[in-house]
Amino acid sequence: MELWEKALKKDFRALGKILRLIDDEDPEGLSILEKIARYGGHAEIVGVTGSPGAGKSTLIDAWLKLLREQGNTVAVICVDPSSPFSGGAVLGDRLRMQRHATDEGVFIRSVATRGQLGGLSSSVASMIEVLDAASFDRIIIETVGVGQDEVDVVRVAQCVVLVLAPLQGDEVQAHKAGVLEIADIIVVNKADAQGAEKTFKEVASAIELANSQKKKPKVLKTVATDGTGIDALEHETKALLAEIKKNRLDMERQRLQGLVIDFASKRFKEKALMLLESDAEVREAFDRAVKRDMSFLGVAKLILEKAMKSPDFDT
Repeated sequence: MELWEKALKKDFRALGKILRLIDDEDPEGLSILEKIARYGGHAEIVGVTGSPGAGKSTLIDAWLKLLREQGNTVAVICVDPSSPFSGGAVLGDRLRMQRHATDEGVFIRSVATRGQLGGLSSSVASMIEVLDAASFDRIIIETVGVGQDEVDVVRVAQCVVLVLAPLQGDEVQAHKAGVLEIADIIVVNKADAQGAEKTFKEVASAIELANSQKKKPKVLKTVATDGTGIDALEHETKALLAEIKKNRLDMERQRLQGLVIDFASKRFKEKALMLLESDAEVREAFDRAVKRDMSFLGVAKLILEKAMKSPDFDT
């Protein structure tokens, strides 16, 4: 049995190897993506985002407990800040969810951002495709806590949960439009702490006053440490996902369009940089542009023509 076939049967070791290949941008990983494409399209994909200290990992830990009690299989991708030395994920999120480590229905993987803007590693979308093909009922993506810059999760998730801690309501006040574009559900976590009720009211008020064509997000309260409010969070998430499923093909078309463009752009950028460094004609044109003997647009056009004719421009 091939590696990808084992992964389809939820063999965690095989899944781990494939995700590592994808994260390392190994050609074998891309080949496996081609083989498994027809097996996906069924998982519920939920993004969880928010600033540091909001308690995202603790909330996901409690959510996992509920989902497993309901009989769901769950895969979690934790996008961690990169280690400045090795480039590897710090793994803090995975440690917080350690009690699920021996559960055969929960697969957890940490991925480094590696300086990626927006908080999401470029390999996350491909990893989701693999986990979807492996028939996990729910895939949760926890993004690195960098606040409002973190909008990339919208590209890969069907539903986005924004987690706030008490006294973080000013984030919504200051960035109404951005938050409303990102979040489908807003959770005020640590609802038993001082300032939680004030934050809840501020968020609810900001949403009511916001001028947005998008459906306004639900605002909920949770205490992730003891599981309070997790039932309500799952109920609202399920209701939202049920609505999305009615237009699943349209949403999938929109989601995949973004992923296709992102992937193609990334590959072209890599090829363009290679040509700038190694192609004599491109280097000569670039030097002329530096001296103002030709336009930078001419260099870009030359790179585009060469890239499209290149026989190795296929991955």
